[in-house]
Amino acid sequence: MRERMGNPAMTVPGAMDGLVAVSTAARGGGVPPRTLEMVHLRASQINGCGYCVDMHARDLRRGGETDARVFAVAAWRDTTYFTDAERAALALTEAVTRLSDRPDAVPDDIWAEAARHYDQAALSALVLSIAMINLWNRLNVTTRQMAGAVSHGG
Repeated sequence: MRERMGNPAMTVPGAMDGLVAVSTAARGGGVPPRTLEMVHLRASQINGCGYCVDMHARDLRRGGETDARVFAVAAWRDTTYFTDAERAALALTEAVTRLSDRPDAVPDDIWAEAARHYDQAALSALVLSIAMINLWNRLNVTTRQMAGAVSHGG
C-alpha cells in the first residue's frame, strides 16, 4: 500500500494550526494524559488507522505505560488493568467512534458513567479529544498515511 497524498491538514494553509489548537485546548481540560492516549489508541484501532495505532501505542510506552495495558486497550472490558474512569472514557470513545452502530449512538448509561468520573470541563475535553482523533483517523486512512512515516498528525 502506498500513500495517496500528504495529509490534507499539512496541505491546506492554516488547517494544521487550527487542528493543533483544538487538540492542545482539549489536553488542558483535566483528563489525564495517559487516558487521552488510550482513547486515541482505541479509536484508532476501531478506525483501522495504522499510523495512529502505531503512534499512540509508542506514545503510551514512552510515557511509562506498561505493555500489558497498551496491548489490552482493544480488550479493555475483559481485563482488570483499567480504572473505572478509564473504562468510562474508553466506552464513550467506542460509542462516539461508532455513531452509526446503534439507534441511540451514545446511550444515556455510557454518558452517565463518563459524567460520573469527569466534571463538565474534563468531559468536554474528552469529547473534543475523541472527535479530534476520529478526524485524524479519517484523514490518515483516506490518504493512506503509513505507520512509521514522518509525522502527519494524530
